[in-house]
Amino acid sequence: MPIKDGTQRFSSRVENYVRFRPAYPPDVVQLLKSECGLTRDSIVADVAFGTGIFTRLLLENGNRVIGVEPNDNMRRAGEEFLRRYPRFTSMPGTAEATTLPEKSIDIVTAAQAAHWFDPEKARREFMRILKPGGWTVLLWNDRRTDSTEFQRQYEHLLKQYGTDYEEVRQRGMILAIETLFAHSSLFAHSSLKTREFEYSQTFDYEGLKGRLLSSSYAPQQGEDRHEPMLRELRRIFDTNQLNGRISFDHDTRVYYGQLG
Repeated sequence: MPIKDGTQRFSSRVENYVRFRPAYPPDVVQLLKSECGLTRDSIVADVAFGTGIFTRLLLENGNRVIGVEPNDNMRRAGEEFLRRYPRFTSMPGTAEATTLPEKSIDIVTAAQAAHWFDPEKARREFMRILKPGGWTVLLWNDRRTDSTEFQRQYEHLLKQYGTDYEEVRQRGMILAIETLFAHSSLFAHSSLKTREFEYSQTFDYEGLKGRLLSSSYAPQQGEDRHEPMLRELRRIFDTNQLNGRISFDHDTRVYYGQLG
């Protein structure tokens, strides 16, 4: 049965999430510098930081980053992934209740996570912890679904075998995000800006399998649809691979604004 609590959906998928989820283009950090005033002195709260994939880009820029994560397994994996960065600290918490001090943060970020937030409560919490003039930055890697034959077949596989794929996809769709965040809730009465960047991964079959199994809607070992799903994935890979690799293409979409 699908796990409806967004804070716990990935508990059993941490290893695959760490290894196979996409990173983010360096252009995102450059955008934060040029548009949101990010400097090495900026304190960033990366909310729902998960295993630290986006957090690492901020740390490599030299920032002090506080990672807030409600899922214990994900948070521990993120702490291990980022343990060589002395300017990183982590803490349990949610977007709606970070437990961070008032007016302590220059920029709040959330990567691949904000569609699980309660927008109105998260808005209030972000306004509480942000310094005057602070920025909120939400970003997603949006997988392309129809620009190649592989992507069309992979999308069909998810619709056929995913436990609640349609529900999650609808919740995370860009139009839904724009409506939910820009007009009614988190960015309400604020000036919202958007940017888009291209980003791709390449996988062999084992990498593609790991990427699929990192998804919260992919049936896991022991579930009825798990083995048939993997047989279909193997067929799709074999049909579309080039020199033993497949390209997994995304559009990285960034939404940013000042909530005050």
